[in-house]
Amino acid sequence: MTRTDPTVVEVRDLVKRYGATTTVAGVSFDVRRGELFGLLGTNGAGKTTIVEILQGLRPSTSGHLRVLGLDPAVDGERLRRLVGAQLQDAALPDRMRAGEALALFASLHPHPRPTDELVDEWDLGRLLRRSFGTLSGGERQRLFVALALLGRPQLVFLDELTQNLDPVARRHTWDVVRRVRDAGTSVVLVTHDVEEAERLCDRIVVLDRGRIAAEGTPASIVEALGGTPTVVFTDAELDVRTLHAVPGVARAQRHGAEVHVAGTGPLLAHVGAHLVTSGRPPLDLRVVRPTLEDRFVALTQEDAA
Repeated sequence: MTRTDPTVVEVRDLVKRYGATTTVAGVSFDVRRGELFGLLGTNGAGKTTIVEILQGLRPSTSGHLRVLGLDPAVDGERLRRLVGAQLQDAALPDRMRAGEALALFASLHPHPRPTDELVDEWDLGRLLRRSFGTLSGGERQRLFVALALLGRPQLVFLDELTQNLDPVARRHTWDVVRRVRDAGTSVVLVTHDVEEAERLCDRIVVLDRGRIAAEGTPASIVEALGGTPTVVFTDAELDVRTLHAVPGVARAQRHGAEVHVAGTGPLLAHVGAHLVTSGRPPLDLRVVRPTLEDRFVALTQEDAA
């Protein structure tokens, strides 16, 4: 994927107000074809409002929008035939069986995906004869994603996809979402889970209180922290002043028994060599790098200050 890839979602200066309350405040971004794009933010950041507007499920107050070349406010019905969606608050009749839901949704599409493929992908075999009302939160999530993919959509919206899933099911779901993207479907992933966004998304927008706080690849947003990798190890008796002469070291500080060394270049190798030569090789010498979670917390704290 390159920057010349055509856009499937174009958002310019999107605003959504409810009376005097602004939930989306001038948001702009693009989603490229074949991309796994993330909307990352805390609860109330405006993520779900944005994706509902993009599907024509609620009107915007102002702004320019195009999804697959269509205006959601005008062409919402046509657009919904081209996209798939797993929405956070979706529901089915309690007595409807999962198998019946798959058959019903398949009948709405001219060329649906074979349901047995989706049953295998999302581990739905044991759920087919069970009613919706008896399904757990995680089981409902898997069913709704399968329903979203039935129509072979060009674009799919996934809202808080892995909430209520255990760690094993969560990792399996991530693998399937990657395969959806790799098969050519563009994905917009709505999440408050920083690890999920970092592991899955090609690019992300960080939303905070209805505004974009950061945009880019997870790596580029981390780089914007301005923080440098730090070498960390435990040695309660080392005189940290001896580290100042090590090549590349800019700062050495003690935090209790831990020593934190910041600098540039092959810092881990230089610090390790110094400690070995000094007869104090630590068992836990490691590099700690800034993370997307660090940046996410910093951004939201900056806005709250």
